[in-house]
Amino acid sequence: MIRAQVPVADWVDAAELATDPYPSYQRLRSEAPIAWVPALGRYLVTGYAECHAIECDQKTYTADVGGSGATMKRALGGHPMLRKDDPEHACERSAINPTLRPKAIESVWTEVFTRNATAYLDVLAEQGPDTAELNRDYASPVASQNLIDLLGLPDVDVDSMRRWSHAFIAGAGNLMDDPAIWRRCEDARTEVDALLDELIPFYERNPNESMTSALIHAGLPHEAVAANVKLTITGGMNEPQHMITNMVWALSGHPDQRARVLTDPALWPMVFDETARWLSPIGMYPRQTTREVELGGVTLPAEAAIGVVVGAANRDSGHFDGDPELFDISRPRQPHLAFGSGVHLCAGLWAAKTSVGRIAVPLLYRRFPGLRVDSSRETRWFGWVFRGLTDLPVTWDD
Repeated sequence: MIRAQVPVADWVDAAELATDPYPSYQRLRSEAPIAWVPALGRYLVTGYAECHAIECDQKTYTADVGGSGATMKRALGGHPMLRKDDPEHACERSAINPTLRPKAIESVWTEVFTRNATAYLDVLAEQGPDTAELNRDYASPVASQNLIDLLGLPDVDVDSMRRWSHAFIAGAGNLMDDPAIWRRCEDARTEVDALLDELIPFYERNPNESMTSALIHAGLPHEAVAANVKLTITGGMNEPQHMITNMVWALSGHPDQRARVLTDPALWPMVFDETARWLSPIGMYPRQTTREVELGGVTLPAEAAIGVVVGAANRDSGHFDGDPELFDISRPRQPHLAFGSGVHLCAGLWAAKTSVGRIAVPLLYRRFPGLRVDSSRETRWFGWVFRGLTDLPVTWDD
């Protein structure tokens, strides 16, 4: 039996991925949907079918990555549920599921999300249409305060939450082993661990509806609680923040679609879903093979470090109807991988759909119907493991 060798993509440049990964994604999907990338020391998987196959087989493609691929575990100083397979993953995931189910989001958290969005709409208005920056003045603080409330972290301010999340995000994506990034992670871990040393005994005596309390009262050890709180800080602030700015950026560039949704608010869920596909905030996550396996016509060795590039898979023309490089809220509904799949489907999916897609962005346009990107000021993007707008200047008509 002849086994196909994995193509080598020695042309892939990490700096170019961080600046704009989509041209590289197109070339990889076309030339080698599975490729060894020397610059990253891992196999990148960019085809939709191949990424989905990995998600459906946790026995062959483990989330418990080891060696140099374990950047998230190093960043968080622990072993969170996202880097575990079932049954260990299911045990910890089941602890927070009740807090994040649609019924709980509707009955407990919708009012909180609305209050937080309304407060920062006032901050954005105070900045005014000449100086407002959506990430700084609205998206980041709204996402931070929502997460502070969900986790039940009293006396934590939005600046600390943002700093912690950015440090953990940078560490989880630190494939180039930058020592300065690890130092920031260590500082963030020290602060969060000190806070949890006080909160865990408190919530043992005084349970409430927060995620931290739920983790504690599931009987998890202190280390598992701490690792999963830090995991939630990593993704629970950054991705909702980027979804807010991504939705505004997408609609600003497609004024006909913006006009449609402002006329028909029932279209907001489609805007959220299409933005998540087109501009996936989580662009890549790691897996590792447990055995030699054939995938997509090539053979991967055992213990192969894999990057599941969902940011590329979500634009695969072999899966999506129409041109997936285009933003189109009328696109026929098809499954995408922006929130993962299978047992590792994002636990915060319903919280994100509600806090961002039903509340933060619709309220933003209700307050400022003419909101748009201010083309006179610079817009900045960064990242591919986690990708989003770092600066989105906006303006509106007074």
